[in-house]
Amino acid sequence: MTEPTISPKPESVATVHLSQLLKAPVIAASGEAIGRVDDLVVRLPGGDAYPPVIGVVVGMGGRDVFVSAERIRLFEADRIVLSVNKVDLRSFERRAGEVLLRADILGHRLIDVEAVELVHAYDVELDRVGVPDGSGSGWVLARLDTRRPARLFGLIKSGGGHASRDWKAFEPLIGHEQSLTLRLSSRLRGLKPAEIADLLEDADKHEQDEILDQVHDDPELEADVFEELDSDKSSRLLNDMSDAEVAALLGRMRADDAADSVIDLKQSRRRRVLDLMPPGQRVKVVTLMGFNPDSAGGLMNVDFVSCPLDATAAQALSVVSAAHAVQPEALLKVHVLDSGRLVGVVSVIALLQADPATPVADLMDDDPVRVAPETDITDIALLMADYNLYAVPVVDDADRVLGVVTVDDVLEDVIPEDWRRREPAPRPARPAATGSGDDSDGVARP
Repeated sequence: MTEPTISPKPESVATVHLSQLLKAPVIAASGEAIGRVDDLVVRLPGGDAYPPVIGVVVGMGGRDVFVSAERIRLFEADRIVLSVNKVDLRSFERRAGEVLLRADILGHRLIDVEAVELVHAYDVELDRVGVPDGSGSGWVLARLDTRRPARLFGLIKSGGGHASRDWKAFEPLIGHEQSLTLRLSSRLRGLKPAEIADLLEDADKHEQDEILDQVHDDPELEADVFEELDSDKSSRLLNDMSDAEVAALLGRMRADDAADSVIDLKQSRRRRVLDLMPPGQRVKVVTLMGFNPDSAGGLMNVDFVSCPLDATAAQALSVVSAAHAVQPEALLKVHVLDSGRLVGVVSVIALLQADPATPVADLMDDDPVRVAPETDITDIALLMADYNLYAVPVVDDADRVLGVVTVDDVLEDVIPEDWRRREPAPRPARPAATGSGDDSDGVARP
């Protein structure tokens, strides 16, 4: 039984919502309804352009066929009108780089780059651009509706408008392997490691894989992200990686964080991973694993900066300048050593403000606060608060420096877990990277 013939309407619209268009009739040039809209296909472009609609997936007699945008004469909220009477009846197969708006976007989560959170796309808005008659080649994916639809007695209420935002404010997470050739990944890699870690902790398995695939392209960023993850999430992600991949990742992480990650591995994997790590990092990690993780020895970073007692301010600053591998928090103070023993510390600020020829012995604190490896984290936190310290050296019985505990590590350890899950304070809005609202991009704004 054929569907009834529907006469084309002459008028066109500037904006169409995907939710209204799905299952709408597809009408041949003759006016006969030949099927219904099952999905729309767009291509993610490079640069700053909006994704163009390249065609429609039409459900016809139990099969899905593809109709190119070049064969579409008119988009309406309740139908699509073709410029031809016949279509290719071969079953639709997705090609590389193609994105399906219903299958890949609608109902899925995307990254809100400004808010740095995962949000649902409840609807998609398409804008007509550049082509006055509304032909398909002139339609683009312009906005997303991320507002949860209102419900009445369990049913979605119709009407009420749409809370839409510019498509360029989001980073899509599209799991289809053929669609991974074109991605908008630079904005994700531009987020702070802690922000990406927050996204991973909120993501499901498929979303995690998508985010990690993009982060993996930047090994240093990947290491920074894993340093920010909570131990449970980090452990689960590492369990999905091979021994060689884990060893390479831990080799780029701070030694104290790498040691924590090795301890969280299954015991059967620890030795294999350690054997694959770079020798220098392996020595540091094994050393840290010998201490209680809740003590100064287990928390300290074994990389720090030091100079001899007879050094000048200029010589001490040169040590800081060359310490590219040391975390910034551990560079705030230079440890002054005499025959390997700690005899003082001097702040970088004091070194910068002093005459370059001034001996560090004249600038240093010759009785610095220091702790033993077994010192409890709570005691270290109290010392830091009492003496306004950003870092505390850890020394052995002979006053040889073993490492440095920094304030960020102490805070991470002492902040209660439920505080970490609190809603963060509002951040200043980031300016849109795309000049949102500027009609010069050719997108029609209703």
